[in-house]
Amino acid sequence: MDVASFRAIIKAQKAAGLDVERMLAVQNIINDVRSQGDAAVVDYTNRFDGQNYTNAEAFRVSPDRLKASWDELSPELQASLKTTKARIEAYERSILYQDMIGEEISYVYHPLEVAGFYIPGGKALYPSTVLMTVVPALVAGVTNFVVTTPVFADTSITFAALYLCGVTDNVFAIGGAQAIAAMAYGTETIPQVDKICGPGNAFVAMAKRLVNGDVAIDAIAGPSEILLYVDDSIPVDAIVYDIFAQAEHDQAARTFLLCESQSFADKIAARIEALLPTQKRRDIIQASITNNHYSIVDTREHLIAILNEIAAEHVSIQHRDQDEIVAQVQYAGAVFKGYYAMEAIGDYVAGPSHVLPTGGTARFSHGLTSNDFRTANAVINIQHATYDQIAPAGELLAEAEGLYAHQASIAIRKAESPYDEK
Repeated sequence: MDVASFRAIIKAQKAAGLDVERMLAVQNIINDVRSQGDAAVVDYTNRFDGQNYTNAEAFRVSPDRLKASWDELSPELQASLKTTKARIEAYERSILYQDMIGEEISYVYHPLEVAGFYIPGGKALYPSTVLMTVVPALVAGVTNFVVTTPVFADTSITFAALYLCGVTDNVFAIGGAQAIAAMAYGTETIPQVDKICGPGNAFVAMAKRLVNGDVAIDAIAGPSEILLYVDDSIPVDAIVYDIFAQAEHDQAARTFLLCESQSFADKIAARIEALLPTQKRRDIIQASITNNHYSIVDTREHLIAILNEIAAEHVSIQHRDQDEIVAQVQYAGAVFKGYYAMEAIGDYVAGPSHVLPTGGTARFSHGLTSNDFRTANAVINIQHATYDQIAPAGELLAEAEGLYAHQASIAIRKAESPYDEK
């Protein structure tokens, strides 16, 4: 496949996310939640999620339930969650922007007042998403949290992860577009937030798209994707399980597999067919791999062009020339370099958040970090000596733009100074 073919695939994927019928349905849900508050959230949650809530307090998760969920975990699983949390914290602290304080020009950061989190739970449980979203916010200094998560199965491990993070208030067992609307606009029970983070299904993604601007969002997540570039020195089964790991996320997930040998690609295809029946989530995997695209890359230039055109959520380079290749990747949600840096380890314990841009949006956005939970502002404190140097330029620019009050506001300071600046 050439670059144009991959470009067409990404374009089609983006178009699928703009389904008009879904957009109208979600907008109706948002409108109802805005006008009816808790009553609409209860109604839609009972209707879509098969719950039997009688009022809004029924879907509030108590601190005692969160603690009990943590206590029920095995010591080994508790330790694994603690290890993951510690690695995320260490990474996020290392990249946290610091205030830049100057005598005349400064730039300072402030944590968001209230952060909202959507933790998916339809096809699997995601305590990892709790850690990958909440921990960066904690590092940023956020102290007020609102969490929504649908209840389709035993959510105890999700609740346990929240307890580990110290998030024990304003946790609600609801999902779907109604949860996004509730966090965006607030209800009698659910507080309004400043920013909503976390992936979800197509209706959740559409809801985030429609409330964006009234509230900040992390991104509009599409189906998960990975681009794998491998050479024939990598064990075939390792690549097959990388593909299966990607596929079991969701039926719409996809893999772009690039390699240099048709014979190696054929070996991978044969092992996929042989191993698929043994997989516990084989129905999801089988549906997902129909979205996959395999291609033989003839030149390094062709490879780099494809890599940067797709701008995949995950880019895994397992190749003898991986150092050279990774250095040329411009657009990717996250790059996984080498045999031991498989995507699955990044989904859990590597450190950087697994909330990443999808559908080619890595060309202009990045994965979630602690810095995304802060606002920043410049502090301008011009001293008299600097004013004397720069005021003439400001006056001329104001005059050129025809903004004469601006010009006068600058010029008047030449004659008056109410205090001595130090």
